[in-house]
Amino acid sequence: MSTTELTSPTDTTPLGGPSLPQERRMLTPIPGPRSQELLARKADAVAAGVGHTVPIQAVAAGGGVVVDADGNSLIDLGAGIAVTTLGNAHPKVVAAVQAQVAQFTHTCFMISPYESYVGVAEALNRITPGDHAKKSALFNSGAEAVENAVKIARKFTKKQAVLAFDHGYHGRTNLTMALTAKAMPYKSGFGPFASEIYRSPLSYPYRDGLSGSDAAKRTISLIEKQIGADNLAAIIIEPIQGEGGFIVPAEGFLPALVDWCRANDVVFIADEVQTGFARTGAMFASELFGIVPDLITTAKGIAGGLPLAAVTGRAEIMDASHTGGLGGTYGGNPIACAAALAAIDAFENDGLIERANEIGTILVDRLTALQASDPRIGDVRGRGAMIAAEFVDAATGEPDAALTGAIAKACIAEGVIVLTCGTYGNVIRFLPPLSIPDDLLVEGLDVVAAALAAA
Repeated sequence: MSTTELTSPTDTTPLGGPSLPQERRMLTPIPGPRSQELLARKADAVAAGVGHTVPIQAVAAGGGVVVDADGNSLIDLGAGIAVTTLGNAHPKVVAAVQAQVAQFTHTCFMISPYESYVGVAEALNRITPGDHAKKSALFNSGAEAVENAVKIARKFTKKQAVLAFDHGYHGRTNLTMALTAKAMPYKSGFGPFASEIYRSPLSYPYRDGLSGSDAAKRTISLIEKQIGADNLAAIIIEPIQGEGGFIVPAEGFLPALVDWCRANDVVFIADEVQTGFARTGAMFASELFGIVPDLITTAKGIAGGLPLAAVTGRAEIMDASHTGGLGGTYGGNPIACAAALAAIDAFENDGLIERANEIGTILVDRLTALQASDPRIGDVRGRGAMIAAEFVDAATGEPDAALTGAIAKACIAEGVIVLTCGTYGNVIRFLPPLSIPDDLLVEGLDVVAAALAAA
């Protein structure tokens, strides 16, 4: 039976988009027999290095659920790693994609330009932080955006060194692996990596106890002693770290770094691939910290599930590259651009920033209540609908990856998709689609609480 033919056992409405019944429904163990068939085919056909977290065959998704081929309906607290922030198959995105695909699917913007690419660039220039003149360039993935941001910064400054941070994640290409802090599974065995990459400790209030000012002084001292401002092209940082564990830097840390960059002709790059587009309760997380990046990288939530990424920044920096120096065959594909324009319209006009903050309140209230009675939850942190719980040994405070993995495995078995992260593998991150109903979110958290109690 095809995906479009599959219907819910309890509802005759065709599955897809917001028409899906918003319920957790377990008809088989996870994985069910049809999912097992696909996983067996995957093992034979797909490279072993491509893993998966949830052992199902997804056939439909919308609102706050993902439905598998066996009819199970799982509560989605991951949103495809913050990609389907709008919710899967959002009506505006679906309509825009259908209209565009009927017109043309590709010309390559570098060959024959089209309006939607320019429209996305105009929208990004308008909605990203700062009122200065900006320009944008479009690409395919977050890693590609980061690569190009570094290229642009090096071209503009005529310097080579780049500073990244502990716990940071920026992608899986050679340069972005060099920027990424975590060896397994992202870097191990894949070197040598790109040169002139340096790393600083991050402001990590739960573990270092430093004020933002002191943490910034530590970073600046490292730069001046080990790199030299005259050699540093750019600092790149996630305003709130994603894969590194949803670490929120102490107040004042980011503004101090931005000020230092301005005084030393260093480009400040905010990697907002995971934090962008209403996820943190602001259109961009940089706004929460009162900073205006020189360059900002975006992807994930930008196009409602279609592959698109961008670098947006000060016009004089973006224009430093020679003609032909930026681009790519698929960058700014017209179908993805149509989706992005629809998604940005929804983010701006459908109350999604407010919805992210409502979801954040539910998440934080429940997780802090659990923390108050269970010392294995060492920290609850994040902003908006980007919240995490860090799990630790109750006696020592050391990271407890085994506990974290057990909780995640139990949740998935009970029909709740959760994702782990963190340098030490001891963080569960909550990234629900903003379309999730409150009762479904609360039920998902009930399952998490029960898994914690049973672990």
